[in-house]
Amino acid sequence: MTQPSQAARDDSAVTDGVGRDEHIAPAPRVSVQAFCETVETAAAIQGASEDRRMAKAHMRIQMGGLTAAVEAYQSSPTPNVIILESDERGEEILDGLDQLANYCDAGTRVVVVGRMNDVVLYRELVRRGVSDYLIAPVDTLQVVRAVCGLFSAPDAKPVGRIVAVVGAKGGVGASTVAHNIAFSLARDQKLDAVVTDLDLAFGTAGLDFNQDPPQGIAEAVFSPDRIDTAFVDRLLAKCTDHLSLLAAPATLDRVYDFGADAFDTIFDSLRATVPCVVLDVPHQWTGWSKQTLIGADEILIVAAPDLANLRNAKNIYDLLKAARPNDHLPRYCLNQVGVPKRPEIKAADFAKALEDEPVATIPFEPQLFGAAANNGQMIAEISAGHRTAETFRQLAQLLTGRVETKKPRSGLLSPLMDKLLGRKT
Repeated sequence: MTQPSQAARDDSAVTDGVGRDEHIAPAPRVSVQAFCETVETAAAIQGASEDRRMAKAHMRIQMGGLTAAVEAYQSSPTPNVIILESDERGEEILDGLDQLANYCDAGTRVVVVGRMNDVVLYRELVRRGVSDYLIAPVDTLQVVRAVCGLFSAPDAKPVGRIVAVVGAKGGVGASTVAHNIAFSLARDQKLDAVVTDLDLAFGTAGLDFNQDPPQGIAEAVFSPDRIDTAFVDRLLAKCTDHLSLLAAPATLDRVYDFGADAFDTIFDSLRATVPCVVLDVPHQWTGWSKQTLIGADEILIVAAPDLANLRNAKNIYDLLKAARPNDHLPRYCLNQVGVPKRPEIKAADFAKALEDEPVATIPFEPQLFGAAANNGQMIAEISAGHRTAETFRQLAQLLTGRVETKKPRSGLLSPLMDKLLGRKT
């Protein structure tokens, strides 16, 4: 539960992107009803209802505050969550909650939005069973955090992070980038991860990891009624101690047309058991691929330095930016840079068009990547000290929020310089 002093966060933390970087687990299928006093709070809650993490929650907003809530629930059952805004002082808020308690169903969680930063009031609210107290004015991300946090118990296993990697154009190496990032997560960060190949017809994850599992993601997506954590776990092929593969069948004996929410249950099952899920999203625009990208916690767009990639990357970037207003911006990297005799668009031009710098630039190295692909290995297995392997390590850290501060290189003169400058070693 958020204490009043913690709930009154500075709005600048959200506007400058700091607040957007935190990992908030999505809310389950619950009903949420809000009773507001001000249009500003109603607007913030409306914005929260449109957030990707609240996609499964059914939100209803009305005005009238505590008084309207008491009247409404005298003759109707209460939802899973009630958000109440009150401009009253402490005693009036407590009196209103006491009245509401007479009609509140067991299990209903209450979030109060007030204007008093008072520890005594907070303690009284907790004693009455209030789940959270937010100090007005509230923003959209605070509401999202409060509602989603109600269903993330402090002692519960953290919900896994989903990283989606997609190419701005076919053939730009997005799958290779996704697989190497997943490998780095498992090898360098010792983080349990699953790489999921969503290109069911032509996926290459099995080839890249030298795996040929008898089952994979097709068994899950075509048997939605059987999906649970145990069933999905049986479909995983183990690649390393910390990395597993949910492979694509890569066969053409059937067509793979799916609804927009076809993979949602699979992703939910993976989230519940694995700290990080890397999605290898194919270059196609369907309802499910769009929903997969919008619903991911982190997005990496892979582009080659040409005009078609620039156009497509900007289109994808702009759409995701608009569809995810409460998340930090999507990230993109440039791949296959430096092909001999090929005219290329510079990274500065990409940065100008997308109004953001690429997070990495990966050079065109056909011998290195060709050897890795033909051997069913990752770049770090071919050459662990190569600069491209280091690039994948840095991308893995960035996409999981584990960026480490680089330490200065130490040399033979370092102890002497430390002593001369009075630094502690």
